Amino acid sequence: MNSSFITSLRKPPIYTKSMVEFWNDEYISEQMLKAHLDPEFDGASRKSDFIEKSVAWITEQIPPADYPLLLDIGCGPGIYAEMFTQKGYQVTGVDFSKRSIDYAQQSAFSKKLNISYMYQNYLEMDLSKSFDFCTMIYCDYGALSTKDRQVIMKKIYHHLKPGGKLLLDVFSMTKFYDFQEQQVWEVCPDGGFWRSDEYMVLSGFYKYLDNVTLDLISIISKKEITPYYLWNTYFSKETLIQEAESIGFKMCGLFGDVAGRIYQPESDTIAVILEK
Repeated sequence: MNSSFITSLRKPPIYTKSMVEFWNDEYISEQMLKAHLDPEFDGASRKSDFIEKSVAWITEQIPPADYPLLLDIGCGPGIYAEMFTQKGYQVTGVDFSKRSIDYAQQSAFSKKLNISYMYQNYLEMDLSKSFDFCTMIYCDYGALSTKDRQVIMKKIYHHLKPGGKLLLDVFSMTKFYDFQEQQVWEVCPDGGFWRSDEYMVLSGFYKYLDNVTLDLISIISKKEITPYYLWNTYFSKETLIQEAESIGFKMCGLFGDVAGRIYQPESDTIAVILEK
């Protein structure tokens, strides 16, 4: 049996990174953009009615009159950024998907919205500008390794003015406990999300110590065997607050989601407002 085939299916060490940046893959990034823009699909961006409710709540909690300069980290195709701008914020969006940034720039131009978009890895960002408010929404924070979470927290802290606010959300321990380990496979004769031509996808869903899970997606085609590692770290309110406070933030608000739902221990997500 091909050794690369076996390697691609083997459970890897925690936080092993994919060898390819799938968010900039020519084909996959197009499928991701379609998923982001589907108002009824909840897998890339949240559904449009939730986003509208979320933006309305955020605007009440952290008003643009008091916190005008907003940094949207992981902005994708600009769905939140455009709504924030329409509410009165001056928005800068950062994302590492060139296709998403290109779309966001074209969309803002067509709607005559003054939004600054930047295509770059937010773990390396140095914007030479300070902001009043920063968002990192849809549990992107937990997709990072422990080391990279420290990096992004420090980057955000550095880019905020004194008294500036950060809103982020993560998956909760309830979500971790509900996660089921399994292995499944599927043949896609006419192509699908991962490839345009025929392929097989072998998926392994694994739990690790420290409340971490992995979706190991291995794509098998006539040309290649490629594994993708999709990590998630899950938090209790205590562990999330501890990570934020270790960087220097102080907690201002605890919620069940970024639309202001009251926090309950059984909530799937946890959202926090932090202050520098």
